[in-house]
Amino acid sequence: MRGKHSGTLRVRKWAGALAGAALLVFAAMAASRADVVDSTASGFTTRNVAVIAAAPAEVYHRLVKDVGRWWDPAHTYSKNAANLSIDDRAGGLFLEKLEGGGSVAHMTVAYAEPGQALRLLGGMGPLQALGLNGSMTWTLKPEGAGTQVELVYAVGGYRPGGLDAMAPIVDKVLADQLHRLKAYCEKR
Repeated sequence: MRGKHSGTLRVRKWAGALAGAALLVFAAMAASRADVVDSTASGFTTRNVAVIAAAPAEVYHRLVKDVGRWWDPAHTYSKNAANLSIDDRAGGLFLEKLEGGGSVAHMTVAYAEPGQALRLLGGMGPLQALGLNGSMTWTLKPEGAGTQVELVYAVGGYRPGGLDAMAPIVDKVLADQLHRLKAYCEKR
């Protein structure tokens, strides 16, 4: 029997399915967020957040000691992420070895607190060649049975044409790196 109640039932089912899909989208957004927080001609700040299903000490260890296993090799000079290392003590380097004995000091460690935070100073990739400087801070906080990782990168300096156009590109690269760290930490 088809009456006015069967149409109402279909609308309720459709609304329920839509609400379920919205919850999935919001859950994914809560688990991972990327934003250009501020952007001007003289600098920008990006912020990426992910929740990783691993303890803070494990995430920190993998962030630092296994960087060559999760970093995207497309964002290295050697095209081989295994050439990357991070010496996580003040004055230590985020370093890449190059063929023929060369190397790239990507960033310098300014602050390291295992299981909690890592701050690196410098310009990554093309930012280094432009003479720009930045502060990249990885903050780890327990969240449920896992870890919330916040990655903030504040960059400043002079670039002909300004820096604001670079912000979304840098934000995407860093969001991708954070997603790769998350996938690596959660791989069982």
